[in-house]
Amino acid sequence: MKDYDTVLTEAETEFTEKRSRFICAIRPVTTPEEAMTFIAERRERFYDARHTVYAYLLKDGVCRYSDDGEPQGTGGQPVLEVIKRSGIVDVCVAVTRYFGGILLGAGGLTRAYSGGAALAVGAAERVTICACTDIKIVVDYSRYGMMERLLPENKAQILDTDFGEFVTMTARLRCGDVENFEKALTQATSGTVPMEIIGDVVAPMKA
Repeated sequence: MKDYDTVLTEAETEFTEKRSRFICAIRPVTTPEEAMTFIAERRERFYDARHTVYAYLLKDGVCRYSDDGEPQGTGGQPVLEVIKRSGIVDVCVAVTRYFGGILLGAGGLTRAYSGGAALAVGAAERVTICACTDIKIVVDYSRYGMMERLLPENKAQILDTDFGEFVTMTARLRCGDVENFEKALTQATSGTVPMEIIGDVVAPMKA
């Protein structure tokens, strides 16, 4: 599969521009239906707001945007352009506006909505969806500290640590990093600690 970047979880932030309040949010989505559910939730939550502008972009290229009553081209399209420039897909961004009584003009609205979209994108944790391999390592307690350092130093994401008679650590690596990690493990432990491969999975890794 081809790797792609998205966000891990929903995030929200806000700002004020000339007394207009802009509430900016992003959510990972994989279908148009999921995106529209997100928009419906935002509109229900902020039912008394004047506008909820949005855009979404899926990894297959499907996209949609709406100005939601703002002057044409000042809301949805600028939000979509921010998403495209960020390089992420499978996301929906919504920017809700409470009008503050001062007109912003077309240029001001475009800057506000694109700025709000950028804030939403920046507020979320970015990840890469990619082909990964899950591994398991069992060590005695004297080597636990070393393994806790060795795994992230070699691009491994620690998933779980079980403290029993021995320390059992499960971790996730991109498929292309498995061989290098195994070499590092062998070198660090003189080949005395084996690595067990649990299986392959498509999963998020920090971008």
